[in-house]
Amino acid sequence: MDAMETTPIALDVRLEFSRAAIQVIARDVGIRLLHIKGGTVDPQVRTGRRGGSDVDVIADPRRVPTLHAELVRQGWVVYSSFLEGSPFGHAQTYRHPEWGYLDLHRRFPGVRIPDEDAFDLLWADRASYAAAGIDCVTPSVDAQAVLFVLNAARDVDALGEEAASLWRRQDEEERVRRSRLVRALRAEVAFAAALGDLERYRGRREYLLWKTVSRGGTRAVEWWARIKAAPTVGEALQTMLRAPLVNRAVLAHELGREPRVGDVIRAFVRRLGRALRPRSGGKERKT
Repeated sequence: MDAMETTPIALDVRLEFSRAAIQVIARDVGIRLLHIKGGTVDPQVRTGRRGGSDVDVIADPRRVPTLHAELVRQGWVVYSSFLEGSPFGHAQTYRHPEWGYLDLHRRFPGVRIPDEDAFDLLWADRASYAAAGIDCVTPSVDAQAVLFVLNAARDVDALGEEAASLWRRQDEEERVRRSRLVRALRAEVAFAAALGDLERYRGRREYLLWKTVSRGGTRAVEWWARIKAAPTVGEALQTMLRAPLVNRAVLAHELGREPRVGDVIRAFVRRLGRALRPRSGGKERKT
């Protein structure tokens, strides 16, 4: 018998099935999940292309270890961990041979209230989205708008104008509701960074971090900004100790194999050199 001809599955189709698969996994172990970004974003928030290249979810932070264990059992492999993925430690990336990539969030960058409180606040006013016939949960349209602007603060070059346009075209009632949510999340500084109004918050502890993330600066300044923005002394000390370390996961992806001692040493030297070189603003780099 001749081999059956196959056609690659379109990315947007695969993403819908991937969302459904992740929702079923979470549902079966009783974990609340909010689908964010990409095709789940309401057209009122983003009118252009919204497909994305991976699936993004925020899980109940209290249940992340349980969800992680179930994902691994179902064949998902950690691609980069919470500590390795970004300066904010907000998401862990997984890869599945059929479903592709998943970004599992335990928090959203820019939100300053405790992770559990932030999730409960977003969950309390939720909406729905159907992915491949499976009911999924998303934040409300107001929350989606706020999260989109916060996300733009980390990629101002690509998303800044769209975020500013979103904020300009909303009506007054929407503006009041969404501004109230920004304050409830204590996300004013990151929000202002996305909309070009960061100087209003020069006195805030996280001002320098968002200035560096959105506008650029040396890696050394970014490290200091992250230490300064840490909410507790303990977290500041942890950040200080991690700052000069090489991200072994990212290095492994670059090399296509597990790093050897010499690879790590050379990467460490390059890292120290980059600490003094300026960079432009935009999507924040891996740690």
